[in-house]
Amino acid sequence: MKKNERKKGKVMFIFLCFLIFTLSFIGSALFKITHKPAWAKEFSVEWNDSIGTVYHDLSYGDQPANTFDLYVPSDNTKENYGLVVYLHAGGFTSGDKADDAEILQWLCSKGYVAAGINYTLRTEENEASVYSQSLEIKQSIPFIVEEAQKRGYHLNEMAISGGSAGGTLAMLYAYRDADQSPLPVKLMFEMVGPASFHVEDWGIYGLDQQTEEAYTAAAGLFGVMSGVKLTSDMVKSQEYLTHMKPISAYQWVNEHSVPSVLLYGTHDKVQPYQGVRHLVDALEKHQVDYAYFEAPHSGHGVQNDDKVFQQFMETVVEYLKTYMPVQS
Repeated sequence: MKKNERKKGKVMFIFLCFLIFTLSFIGSALFKITHKPAWAKEFSVEWNDSIGTVYHDLSYGDQPANTFDLYVPSDNTKENYGLVVYLHAGGFTSGDKADDAEILQWLCSKGYVAAGINYTLRTEENEASVYSQSLEIKQSIPFIVEEAQKRGYHLNEMAISGGSAGGTLAMLYAYRDADQSPLPVKLMFEMVGPASFHVEDWGIYGLDQQTEEAYTAAAGLFGVMSGVKLTSDMVKSQEYLTHMKPISAYQWVNEHSVPSVLLYGTHDKVQPYQGVRHLVDALEKHQVDYAYFEAPHSGHGVQNDDKVFQQFMETVVEYLKTYMPVQS
């Protein structure tokens, strides 16, 4: 390859990496600024001491970001409690557990112990990846169980959820790591999290083009996300898919996978909407109970389909009642 062509490929790779993470941040932020219709009040609560207590910045590891917030109901008389974990958005490079206080408070008000977890974000100074972040989430759950126990809340089952980047991490725990969880995982619900990494689906960033520049860009971007050094030849030969399995949620779905509720926008320009078909096909193939919602007028923020968003949330409530009912 000529020197100028190599330089062009490298520049394209750097640009695409920056672009996808930047757009992921912007798209994830839409969850926070989207207007709240009247029905959304059903999924929020005016938090006070009569509802519960929150313990901030509890530690689960040695890294500065290894902290979680624990929300416990004011009623501590039940024999067992279900745990619901919600993982924050932010394109794997930004965001914080505090961003999700509203949904965590609402879940706690329903009688669940709830937890928001921080994880090490990718920066120019570290080599954090989706894979390393997923390992931190896995590491955190036993600490959450222990902290809840210390405060008089015995946890006997759990659900896990998230949006965007947090959705991906929730899927990886539910499908890949559930058999190693200290609690039985009963349910997973998420919004717009990347579930697969096939270059042909990532046309929004030009990775579907059969050119050396596209192969180089895909190798760079997917290498950053997986934490594995990939090459353009590995992309061309499809070998890269083997290395993407640790962060490809759909590849871990089997007949024992947990019931799932999913929401995706068909005009998503942050993560490829087309990629969700691999996940839906896997859930169908293995006969997993799932509910899948498409927002036909929305992008990553699911901002233009209030009715679909409402149906998604109502279905989450029904699945929680079915698979993880609060002890009476």
